[in-house]
Amino acid sequence: MSTLIDRTNTALMVIDVQNDVVGDAYHREETIANINALVRKARAANTPVIWVQHSDEDMEIGSQGWEIVPELSPAPGEPVIQKTYGDAFEATDLETVLAGVGVGKLVVSGAQSDACIRSTAHGAFARGYDVTLVSDAHTTSDMTPWGAPAPELAISHINMYWQFQGAPGRRAAVVSTADMEFGS
Repeated sequence: MSTLIDRTNTALMVIDVQNDVVGDAYHREETIANINALVRKARAANTPVIWVQHSDEDMEIGSQGWEIVPELSPAPGEPVIQKTYGDAFEATDLETVLAGVGVGKLVVSGAQSDACIRSTAHGAFARGYDVTLVSDAHTTSDMTPWGAPAPELAISHINMYWQFQGAPGRRAAVVSTADMEFGS
């Protein structure tokens, strides 16, 4: 029920699951395994999978740190969006890609929970998308030296508040990997 007219399809977004981004992430292996399960479910249901890669002066395009982790891999034809801002919509062709396949509902996974995941989820919601956050398929690194809460608290907080997001004509939800169903 997004506010985007004639865009009833769903897409899975896999955001910034790159070597340097998740190298020391909280519950890295479990989170990547859950993302892999989501990717398999989405592909089995013919749901588009959209990959997002961040780059900046510390993580240059083409570098080993910029690469998507070896446990995950875009299939031929799956879009890979290159971004330089937290919100994957900013200064990218993400909106054009999603409009091209009639997507009005996004399922969000990846990293960093308290940065690019949060920013992209809010950006999508403000642009009229329904947004489902997969509670156990996003992660972050320890940012406590800079005053942030411990990773498990940051993840828990985002999962808690996202389920209460509301806006006219849009829905926010939080589900686990096990409970996520595509194509229904």
